[in-house]
Amino acid sequence: MRDNSLMPPLSGHRIALLESRKSDELAALVRRLGGEPVTAPSVREVPRHEDADTFISALTGRRVDVAVFLTGVGAAGLLDDAERRGQLPAVLDALNRITVACRGPKPLGVVRRFGITPSVVTVKPHTTHELLDALTAVVDVRGRGVLVSHYGERSTELTSALRDRGALIVEVCPYEWALPEDVGPLTELVRETIAGHVDAMLFTSQIQCRHLFEIAGRLGCAEVLTATMNQDVVIGAVGPVCARAIRDAGVTPDVIPDSPNMTSLITAVGDYFELTRPA
Repeated sequence: MRDNSLMPPLSGHRIALLESRKSDELAALVRRLGGEPVTAPSVREVPRHEDADTFISALTGRRVDVAVFLTGVGAAGLLDDAERRGQLPAVLDALNRITVACRGPKPLGVVRRFGITPSVVTVKPHTTHELLDALTAVVDVRGRGVLVSHYGERSTELTSALRDRGALIVEVCPYEWALPEDVGPLTELVRETIAGHVDAMLFTSQIQCRHLFEIAGRLGCAEVLTATMNQDVVIGAVGPVCARAIRDAGVTPDVIPDSPNMTSLITAVGDYFELTRPA
């Protein structure tokens, strides 16, 4: 008789990964846990270098009293652009004079690497709600200029809330989200899922879900994909924002880890399979 307690947690399961940036690293983790990764990069980040000019002028021109960084990639991109323009010392000096807010550990790590100590940091799960609460405890934004560094697409929920509080918003979007130039792997994932060849699908951002269903829509099988994901696939969401986008697509997430990162998500999905594995 086979002892299931000795089996790796993802043993015998095909795990779909839609992450683009760290797909090889995550696939290796799935293999270490006994699973078979199915990688389908779903997002391409397109830099918007022109927004660096707005970022630099708002800071060096003393037009803002607060700077909000929502992602590490966005913060690094803006600061790198400032360095390429020879404006990094002036930008860092300006940031050191104002209130800097970071949503989550990734932008926090980036600004610290540049010698900036944020006044505002968030607690888990690092959503807009936690960011607004943290800002309220530190600074009154009424009548003040607030620079918001977006990610992929503009966070209208955040900027609307800040405007309601009387903030004067300056927005930059250092990169935009787009579909991969090669959508073949994403197309194949839709077909493999519907055919019953995927056991779990893991999402690390809301745009991954939207792009998946955009491809399914092009194939004319979005409704079938929704039904299959709800009935036959374990759906993992890295955090509440991602989970909300999945629910908006008509799919119910099965796993949301306590810590909003991909390693915790893969581990949590392994725990899910172990708990539901027949004795």
